[in-house]
Amino acid sequence: MSASEENTPVHLWIVAVLAILWDAMGAFDYSATQLRLDFYMSQFTPEQLDYFYSFPAWADGAWAIAVWASLVAAFGLLLRRAWSVWLFGLAILALLATTIYNFGLSDGAAVMGEGATAFTAVIWLIAIGLFVYARVMVQKGVLH
Repeated sequence: MSASEENTPVHLWIVAVLAILWDAMGAFDYSATQLRLDFYMSQFTPEQLDYFYSFPAWADGAWAIAVWASLVAAFGLLLRRAWSVWLFGLAILALLATTIYNFGLSDGAAVMGEGATAFTAVIWLIAIGLFVYARVMVQKGVLH
């Protein structure tokens, strides 16, 4: 084990692995929706499916950026890379765009129900938490 690995706090490994698992679920959700995988999409009502499949290209693009930037950033945490901060920040900006579309420019809240609003709040808390965590780890010299 190198000296820098010995100085890496255990919580970094825990947070990174949990972030990868969390973001992998988001990446799967995005991919399954884009590929219209029946086994996954069958859980939604026809109205919800119409909503998902009618996203404008910019909203789909923002969703893709949010999901994939966050997943790559989580792997960056595991690799102890400072660029994770920038990717988590990019993911937050893309999340802002998708949130504006879902709750301001479309009827996403009505179509998806109250659970979607609560789940979006959880996504925001985790996204901001990972961004702040990565910044603190850079400031402490853990991420390079």
